[in-house]
Amino acid sequence: MQAIVQTGAKTVELQEREKPTPESSEVLVRVHTAGICGSDAHAYKYDGGYEWIPIPRVMGHEYSGTVAAVGGDVKEFAEGDRIIEEPIHDCGNCFQCKNGQPNVCQDFSITGMHRDGAYTDYVAVEPQHLHRVPDGVPLSEAALTEPTSIAARAVLTRSTLQPGESVLVQGPGPIGVLTAAVADSLGANVVVSGLGKDTEYRLPLVRDLGIDTIDVEETDLGEVVDERTVGGGFDVIFDATGHHSGIETGVEHVRKGGQVVMVGIPNGASNVSFTDSVRGEVDVNTSYGSTWTNFEQALRLIENDAVDASTIMDNSFSSSDPSAAFEAFLASETCKPVFSFAD
Repeated sequence: MQAIVQTGAKTVELQEREKPTPESSEVLVRVHTAGICGSDAHAYKYDGGYEWIPIPRVMGHEYSGTVAAVGGDVKEFAEGDRIIEEPIHDCGNCFQCKNGQPNVCQDFSITGMHRDGAYTDYVAVEPQHLHRVPDGVPLSEAALTEPTSIAARAVLTRSTLQPGESVLVQGPGPIGVLTAAVADSLGANVVVSGLGKDTEYRLPLVRDLGIDTIDVEETDLGEVVDERTVGGGFDVIFDATGHHSGIETGVEHVRKGGQVVMVGIPNGASNVSFTDSVRGEVDVNTSYGSTWTNFEQALRLIENDAVDASTIMDNSFSSSDPSAAFEAFLASETCKPVFSFAD
């Protein structure tokens, strides 16, 4: 079988690999569609914080597929079932897991990083990490479930967002776009901010979803606050920039008594002052990963077209030239590139 394998910093290639044989406790999955996300891009560059990933490594953790075979001890799934995987596997034994917080497990492992991933034809996985895909969701769109679950957690679990409230989503990358879509599905008044480099592809994509956008290099965000909010700032701000400046901008433009939710992991040192946030009783919160419930929410959001997966996903890239997809992603020339492994 063929697999996209990382062999070095910014070096990926298509290789022949042996088809896995599932253990008695495993399911063999025929991969259909697999996407690239921000963490995959960081791993591709071998950025700081990702050098621990063993090389060579079959990449990929966002995927959909069909059960091709099951081990003798597996009762939950059968051949032909359509599935997606929760790629972050919790240990089930640490304090956080037993405390109902498996998304911040102390000893988790990630498909495509700690072990070979889904940019390939077949993967073997234990059934407790799988979810069935609803009949109304095409497998190509189901590959968007994992990032949608992250957005669902940020909006539905970690924020206090109510219908009709004003929302700013900072950063039109995959998680930012999906967070905006989930917030919009609740009836919030959403605007997504980006930079000049985002005006060619990512901000127009957001507008195609019926959500307003702003290029903060051309328009002063303070003017948008005056035009769109009534409490002196946004009710809720989601920062999905992955840059330390995001939290600085968030606490500046949220209203007193409002909320900032950090979804992206900020790089670099921040000089943000929380004096006004304390005096304004601003809730500064974080959101990381997702849980079983968030995956189920994501599947329903896609099934009900609350998240327009077909518009968000970009299937113009080929697994035979994976570098092109990664480089386009890093240049903001696309938002959610996916590879197809379907026959």
